[in-house]
Amino acid sequence: MRAFGGIDWASDHHDVALVNQDGALLAKARISDDLTGLQQLLDLLTEHGDNEKTPIPVAIETSRGLLVACLRATKRPVYAINPMAAARYRERHAVTRKKSDQLDAMVLANVLRTDTAAHRPLPEDSELVQAIAVLARAQQDAVWDRTQAGNKLRSHLREYFPAFLTATQPLRDGLCSPIARTILAAAPTPARAAALTRAQLRSLIKKAGRKRSIEAETERLHASLHAPQMHQLPLVEEAMGLQTVTLLRKLEAACTSADELAEAAVETFEKHPDAEIITSFPGLGALTGARVLAEIGDDRSRFADAKALKAYAGAAPVTRASGKSVAVMARRVKNQRLASVGYVWAFSALTASPGAKAHYDRRRNDGDRHTAAQRNLFNRMIGCLHHCLTKRIHYDEATAFPASADQQLSAAA
Repeated sequence: MRAFGGIDWASDHHDVALVNQDGALLAKARISDDLTGLQQLLDLLTEHGDNEKTPIPVAIETSRGLLVACLRATKRPVYAINPMAAARYRERHAVTRKKSDQLDAMVLANVLRTDTAAHRPLPEDSELVQAIAVLARAQQDAVWDRTQAGNKLRSHLREYFPAFLTATQPLRDGLCSPIARTILAAAPTPARAAALTRAQLRSLIKKAGRKRSIEAETERLHASLHAPQMHQLPLVEEAMGLQTVTLLRKLEAACTSADELAEAAVETFEKHPDAEIITSFPGLGALTGARVLAEIGDDRSRFADAKALKAYAGAAPVTRASGKSVAVMARRVKNQRLASVGYVWAFSALTASPGAKAHYDRRRNDGDRHTAAQRNLFNRMIGCLHHCLTKRIHYDEATAFPASADQQLSAAA
């Protein structure tokens, strides 16, 4: 008789329940979050018929952690159930809304018993793509941290040193650029910045790694930092300068983390056989390609077709129909990381692909706003990516946008 497993996980222990096809409880246990607990779980599964040919599927409310990683390494099907969905299933077993860890484990096991087809097991991604996912997601988090730290520092400088924001605005990356961070560390107040000589500024610019137009940049920054401006009271200005140094340390750490993780993610991504196919697409570089591969993985059975991948990425719209009311709207439940890189991909493709630009312009002319037109372009591009990865072929502009290719040939003639 087939069995189904459920695990209610916690930080230091996990509750396990096994049920049969009729929903009867076969076994329950509480295991520790260590090697001993894992062995206890594997013994329990083996005792109830788990083997290499017919493994017992296991449901759990997370896709991360050592326990999940070890279960996936043993090739057992692991289902990550959304906690909100699990809460709705619990109401089928306890209308009084009672709750316990053991009940939650049993509910998860029954989710698989009754609705296995409605849920997907965690994909069987390769070890390499799992490493890429760790690095790409960490790098994306570091970029978000860098943005947050930069916004905090910018807001603080606006209170007492707006001239520095004006001076660094023309720089690439603005306040996050190496030149801006180096100068601000040396002169965190307007008074200290105004005391910087051309020679000191030139030295700081070189220290930041600038190789070209050093003299022109020195003159521009010198004029901007020495221009008359409003000041806080002297003691207040010094205190705010100290706070700037503290905020700058956080920004420096975030920038360093983002750069180091980006280098590691790209290096690992380029080892993957899918890297050449992914980067053949216009608008996708090594780093954005690593982010895309991190979210879609390399288990090609994960998505039944391109439509499933589009829904997962949030590129496909959602239709809500009830009676005579029909509404088509943007998809909110999606992989947020993949959707985020999708907008960057679509925006970059506008300058790299004539077909993508024509597609975007056509959607705009039909009444779409900028975001909707970008999302529609992302929908088209990720569908092409699914096809190319499945067929193991590179991107071809004429195949992706045949109408645009015909227009180009007509113009050339």
